Amino acid sequence: YEFAMGATGKKVKGRYSFIYVYENGEWKINHHHSSIMPEGIVTAEPITDTEVRSLFDLWNNALATKDPEQVARRYSKAGVLLPTVSDVPRTDHPGIVDYFTNFLKLEPQGEIESGNIIVGTNWCQDAGIYEFTLGATGDKVKGRYTFVYVFEDGEWKISQHHSSVMPEGTKPQPITEEEVGNLFYLWNSALATGDPDAVAKRYASKAVLLPTVSDVPRTDYDLIKDYFVSFLTKQPQGEILES
Repeated sequence: YEFAMGATGKKVKGRYSFIYVYENGEWKINHHHSSIMPEGIVTAEPITDTEVRSLFDLWNNALATKDPEQVARRYSKAGVLLPTVSDVPRTDHPGIVDYFTNFLKLEPQGEIESGNIIVGTNWCQDAGIYEFTLGATGDKVKGRYTFVYVFEDGEWKISQHHSSVMPEGTKPQPITEEEVGNLFYLWNSALATGDPDAVAKRYASKAVLLPTVSDVPRTDYDLIKDYFVSFLTKQPQGEILES
């Protein structure tokens, strides 16, 4: 989108994302991300696809030093790391150093198996599949990656790095639409027992329950059970009308 600034006459173009939720009878903004266009930078630093891919090698070579400071210096001043083996986003230099202080103990070395490169004005992106060999254990770990690089202070740095394990690492369990529908009746049958423990056991270990008659999100077993202690006194039984 583009903004016209009435006070100055300037126009500013940006990238946006809006996520809306239906709340209290109307659609409201739940998540809004807005950032200036990288093309807003006047002077473009040229880079080829081959050079983009070589930026990964610089990062990988930093891993080989086993020095978390060396690795963290590959990230931009406002770099964001969403790492593979931590649930904590790292949004500053100390946080990135902290992550690699532990991760480097595994002696990781990466190799890109496949990826797609996009080049913009003073930014570029490399996203695909890579595999790490962990020297400390001999294990191999395959994951999905996204590197967004920006040209900062005369060199290319990592602005955003997202890494996650492959979902294919877990063997898929086949299920039909009819079987999916039947899962509701397992839950409904648990309601009929009047036992909050029986109901809570229908939820996964990291489940989230946003219940009908409570404003409190239930994010663990004890909280889910607590909700059904009260709810089951109403002797509820459900029926799916449409889905």
